[in-house]
Amino acid sequence: MVLETKGARRGPKPKPHTRDSLIRAGVQMLHDSGYTATGIKDVVDAAEVPKGSFYNHFESKESFGAEIVDFYFESGFVELRALLCNPDLGPIERLRAYFEERIRGYESAGYMRGCMLGNLSLEVADHSALIRERLDVHFKTWSGLIEDCIAEAQQRGDISNRMRASMLAQFLLNSWEGALLRMRVEKSDGPLRDFVKVIFESVLV
Repeated sequence: MVLETKGARRGPKPKPHTRDSLIRAGVQMLHDSGYTATGIKDVVDAAEVPKGSFYNHFESKESFGAEIVDFYFESGFVELRALLCNPDLGPIERLRAYFEERIRGYESAGYMRGCMLGNLSLEVADHSALIRERLDVHFKTWSGLIEDCIAEAQQRGDISNRMRASMLAQFLLNSWEGALLRMRVEKSDGPLRDFVKVIFESVLV
């Protein structure tokens, strides 16, 4: 006779591939339509799984949103780190190459959607402490990689601006996110090109 452990989940065990399908559908839908406009039914329909399966994996839409933020950032982190830590390029070259690569990506996408971290910061940060905390963690990680490039450039003498690398990195990232919003409004790379010109011809000099 097998005794059931007290507090064990009853019913079928959650399937890992179902969770993966839900997250991938959620990333696409939250990036396309936003958090508020995306319902749980929309996600399960897109993932082609029963609605009850959602709650086998996620406690709530909020916890699902937090995991979407993690998945989105972590999916791009390998490329982000590879570009900003490329030993074959100097620190300023790495930064410029990274932003030029991102501009090409947004151009090929028709200047749609922008950065999910920035989008959710506008839409959800005031209403969900859980999602706000995850956004903050990832922005700090991103800013930290930029800071490392700036600090290295200052040490090499490539940048004469002696303002703290951390402050310059935060300013750069904040300006980039603002430029992405204007990009979506104008449907052009103009704001992004302005960002590159100001940063690399006036700020990081």
